Amino acid sequence: MSISGDVEMGHGHHPHEHEHQHDASDVPPALDLSVPDDELSPADVSRRGFLRGAGLLGAGAAASVLAAPSVAAAAGLPHAHGPAGGGSEKGGFRWLAGDHHIHTQYSSDGQYRVIDQAQQGQAFGLDWLVITDHGSNAHAKIGVEKVNPDIVATRKELPGLLTFQGLEWNIPAAEHATVFVHPGRHEVEVLKKFEQAYDGTQLPASNTEAQNEAAAIAGIKFLGEQVRARKVEGALFLANHPGRRGVDSPHELRNWRDADPTVAIGMEGAPGHQAAGIPAPHGRGGTRGYYDNNPSAASFAGYPLETYRTWGGFDWMTATVGGLWDSLLAEGKAWWITVNSDSHVNYLDTSERGPGGAFDVDGRYPDPVHAGRPNTSAGDFWPGFYGRTNVGARNATYKAVMDGLRDGRVWVDHGRLIKNLDARVRVAGDHRAATGTPLGGVLRVKRGVPTELTLEIDLQDRPNWAQFVPVLRRVDVIVGTVTGPVADKDAFTAPDTRVVQSYEVSAGARRLSVRYPLGRLDKPFYLRLRGTDGKRTQPGLMGAATDPYGPKLDVLGDADPWGDLWFYTNPIWVLPR
Repeated sequence: MSISGDVEMGHGHHPHEHEHQHDASDVPPALDLSVPDDELSPADVSRRGFLRGAGLLGAGAAASVLAAPSVAAAAGLPHAHGPAGGGSEKGGFRWLAGDHHIHTQYSSDGQYRVIDQAQQGQAFGLDWLVITDHGSNAHAKIGVEKVNPDIVATRKELPGLLTFQGLEWNIPAAEHATVFVHPGRHEVEVLKKFEQAYDGTQLPASNTEAQNEAAAIAGIKFLGEQVRARKVEGALFLANHPGRRGVDSPHELRNWRDADPTVAIGMEGAPGHQAAGIPAPHGRGGTRGYYDNNPSAASFAGYPLETYRTWGGFDWMTATVGGLWDSLLAEGKAWWITVNSDSHVNYLDTSERGPGGAFDVDGRYPDPVHAGRPNTSAGDFWPGFYGRTNVGARNATYKAVMDGLRDGRVWVDHGRLIKNLDARVRVAGDHRAATGTPLGGVLRVKRGVPTELTLEIDLQDRPNWAQFVPVLRRVDVIVGTVTGPVADKDAFTAPDTRVVQSYEVSAGARRLSVRYPLGRLDKPFYLRLRGTDGKRTQPGLMGAATDPYGPKLDVLGDADPWGDLWFYTNPIWVLPR
């Protein structure tokens, strides 16, 4: 279906009935299983019966959007005013671009000063970023507290940039994760205690896999406890490059989320290290994200070989329609995706580590010095140069960014494929106001009520940092049935999820504005979006009937990241009320 970018197809938005419970304990009677059926109203009895029939009540639903109405409340209604600060205005939110995975000279494989990464990130259009130096023996002893003065100084020098302090956690029994906290008096104390007690490098070598998995869950719970104890205002966890080595099993992802859904919120939909795919002799000639592994004894045995490669630069878990990410969303789990740079040493930079120093003693490398030649073998881009995590925030503050991430108001892109995006789901034909349920939100309607997607994309009209104007060619609408908690926590497919509609974008268009009818609600479902420059596509792993034009498997040595651009959004759920 071809849509002219300037044609208005259902441009208006409106408010309608959401269920906004701002207290997580304020659960509707039909969802509160401590309330017997005979004490419910007839309407609640009917609602509970519908949810039970769909498998959406009972064990395992505690971390789902069904049993946690606060997830719907978290999406909230957009503010009409535009807060001061960076970002772009769209759909009533301040969209702030950021990067949550960045290394400095305080990482054993890093190079740059904090201020270097921050200045470059801001210059390349970022509004927020997180410094995430590696967990290790040296870092656990002195790294967290030693880097903090540099972060504090950066906050003062660059007041328009929100600079978080975090770390890259060696998850016990698994891969890595970004962990970061809201700035404050106890940020160093909380991060240091967390790393020393729960980093995989600090645990006994004699630990069994079960003991290490339990330690990871305990670490996430610890972070939540620090927030509730008011040590920090917020703490977030995002699994990094989850498919790279195949060691983040499906049950671990589910267990992390269930340990504390206010802390463990998602994963990298696409890894950093995207410059590693630039073909030789101009680049490293490797794989995007350093996804060049094969299964090992530590890998989850059920994963296919496709797990270990990227697809259009994105992780297999995200790129596969009907795959692992969709299996979590089909449960009703609010599990979000992001992208970032994972910047260590950057492509075409002309600096190198300074001479001297002893990292194991100092916990840092000397400041970088000019090398006089561009580094064509580096696998990273500067923060903001290629990937963006765009967060719909209520204002340009640390708390608003963390709230937006936690609420799933996020879309991501590579190479600045698009300028901006606003996606909503609403009751069909209701045009009373300019709003609807945004990304990450939950719309609750009566059975039989028709709903529709409204989508507005501002297409790119400015060159990206590779100095060309990206062109969006196609947008896909992906819909999946919410089937409730799985019996097998290692399940990683969602057979009912598929691409239901695609829109080809007209050449020369400036805007894509569409309205897509979602039909009358007969069963709970979720919706997410994906778009591409259309240069490299193939049928998805679940078959052409599920995904006829999905991302293509990236090839070792021939994976130019600039020639294969995609955007993805987080989901919106539509559930019975």
